[in-house]
Amino acid sequence: MVVAGLGLLFAGGEGLVRGAVSIAERLGLSTLLVSTVIVGFGTSIPELMVSLQAALDGSPDIALGNVVGSNTANILLILGLAALLMPVICKGAAVRRDAAAGVLAAVILCALSFTGRLEWPAGLLMAGGLGFYLWRICRAEREATSNTAVAEAELREHIMEDRAAHKPLVVSVACAAGGLVLLIFGARLLVKGAVSLALAAGVSEAVIGLTLVAVGTSLPEMAAAVVSALRRHADVVIGNILGSNLFNVMGILGVTALVAPISFAGRIADIDVWIMLAVQVSLLAVIFLRGRIGRTTGCVFLALYAGYSGWLFTAG
Repeated sequence: MVVAGLGLLFAGGEGLVRGAVSIAERLGLSTLLVSTVIVGFGTSIPELMVSLQAALDGSPDIALGNVVGSNTANILLILGLAALLMPVICKGAAVRRDAAAGVLAAVILCALSFTGRLEWPAGLLMAGGLGFYLWRICRAEREATSNTAVAEAELREHIMEDRAAHKPLVVSVACAAGGLVLLIFGARLLVKGAVSLALAAGVSEAVIGLTLVAVGTSLPEMAAAVVSALRRHADVVIGNILGSNLFNVMGILGVTALVAPISFAGRIADIDVWIMLAVQVSLLAVIFLRGRIGRTTGCVFLALYAGYSGWLFTAG
């Protein structure tokens, strides 16, 4: 069930993202907006499906651990791996803005952990805050687009027309819808399989959610990051990770709390949310102080994630 769920999640996430990007191009959205919002948020759909299903099934540790573990894995594992393939340049006001927003979201989650339970009012505020942030960056994008050169606009229009000729809008919509269906079924299989593994192996649901489920639902982010690194698109790599981490906390937990309350208890509330915050702050510091994530930093990130995962199963 876990293997089948992971396969469906990966295929569904890929279909959803491809369809969403194609729709965005047909509607004339900028490449920057696609890379930071649609790709970053779109690759987080598996986490949303899993957390919702886990909350409805009465497995709050998997619902919360999935988000916390995914955010930690996105930075230490996926960004570390991408940096090994290509140093990730992360300069510019937009990158610093999104990195700071990710730290703020982590601080909010840590503060909410003291309440012991994430109820619908907090979820509504989190989802609303995410919506406001999206409005702000879309507005900033429109202002930036109005100042671009005419040649760049004509080139983008030519590229969109060329791609549109090969992929009609109805095909793009069908691709996105089919991906969403696969994500829903994949989420159900993964949650049920993960809970069974936890019970059979004597490992807590918290550890399973922080590791297996978290990494499994981050496969779309990993695929997007690796492909972008190989094609030397550093802006897509960092935009994907920052957008995904922000959506994981504010969007996924916010929407999940509107459907079913999420309890904060055990090691996730006491330890792992704070580790996630420390990782987010570390990334922010690297972005502000160095403006790039080189291969050495990537190796450090990967080593930290390996140590963290090993410690989880040892202490599990």
